[in-house]
Amino acid sequence: MLNGPIYFDYNATSPIHPELQEKIVEWLPFWGNPSSVHAHGRQAKKLVREARQSIADALGVSPLELIFTSGGSEGNNTVICGLLFSAQAEERKELITTTIEHPSVTRAMDFAETQGFKVHRIEVNRQGELDFFHFERVLSEKTLLVSMMLANNETGILLPIKKIATLAKARGALMHTDAVQAIGKININLGDLGVDYATFSGHKFYALKGTGAIYARRGQEFFNYIHGGGQERGRRAGTENVLAIASMGYMAHKLQKMPEHYEHMLELRDFFEAQILQKIPDAEITSQKAKRVPNTSSVILPGVHGESLLMSLDIKGFSVSTGSACSSGSSEPSVVLRNMGLTRDEAQSSLRVSMGWMTTREEVESFIEALVSIVDHLRNIKNRGDSRANPS
Repeated sequence: MLNGPIYFDYNATSPIHPELQEKIVEWLPFWGNPSSVHAHGRQAKKLVREARQSIADALGVSPLELIFTSGGSEGNNTVICGLLFSAQAEERKELITTTIEHPSVTRAMDFAETQGFKVHRIEVNRQGELDFFHFERVLSEKTLLVSMMLANNETGILLPIKKIATLAKARGALMHTDAVQAIGKININLGDLGVDYATFSGHKFYALKGTGAIYARRGQEFFNYIHGGGQERGRRAGTENVLAIASMGYMAHKLQKMPEHYEHMLELRDFFEAQILQKIPDAEITSQKAKRVPNTSSVILPGVHGESLLMSLDIKGFSVSTGSACSSGSSEPSVVLRNMGLTRDEAQSSLRVSMGWMTTREEVESFIEALVSIVDHLRNIKNRGDSRANPS
């Protein structure tokens, strides 16, 4: 057993990159307000400007198309709720999303319905395939916005955003994608995707928590959701989180090595899944044949309650989850998995394993050994209980 705890919950948050920890110490003296014109302010503003350029270069967009936020949830709410008050919204009263979105999108759509908008929620099947027949049927000149995630946070499924954006634009609709779970796992060029808006969060790709950004394509209407000062060219008020923004800019440089990271994570994920299917009877990988990000496995382990498994793994020194960290504490099984067609029992028997750039083969092998042993133990306990409850 390796020295723990060993981390397999990168989709919840990623650790701060080791090199970044050293850079943060270097930036600590630059504590000025970027809006101040004196030397202290200019030092901070320089960090923000350089980070903006670095992120823009990594994502294939203009620096002026980026608005810094506090993270993905703020970004999603800003785009969706802001557009409800746009000029286009006077004529277009319908929105389209999916049934597997992050809660920040789902609940923003719920809010839109309270404001008189009609929301179409497109289903996906068990393999993560979007119901395109339904999508094309409801997409019309009444559609204001299509908002669909690039990568799902629980299963890793990748949606065909470029194709969806092309169809949306043909009807004059705007296109937003929640790219939070995609950056740091696949190569992304937002310009090439053809979206009007995209949102992401720094802590998902090894930067500090508390910052993210919205990509708003030049020329598109943008609603100032947070009112106050003139920061971000008047598009998002509030003093910038300089250290966190600088950390995101630094990690954007690291995305140049994305092909290497992709292959590393893919090799580990495929090894993990093959071993689990071989060593644990009746195990199933959710959407195994679907196009997915390379780091994520959603595993169904029949006969084992996910929460019991999670706690047992935690005691053994492994940090994993049963689903979205944003839904933790709920006694209900994953809404995403249920909406993909999994039964309640299957959803409650699921475990999400997400790896990162720094995950090692040795860690994966140790995790597999522990997981196999714990599943066997929990199943034996359940079988003994069932036998006592139903004596022959």
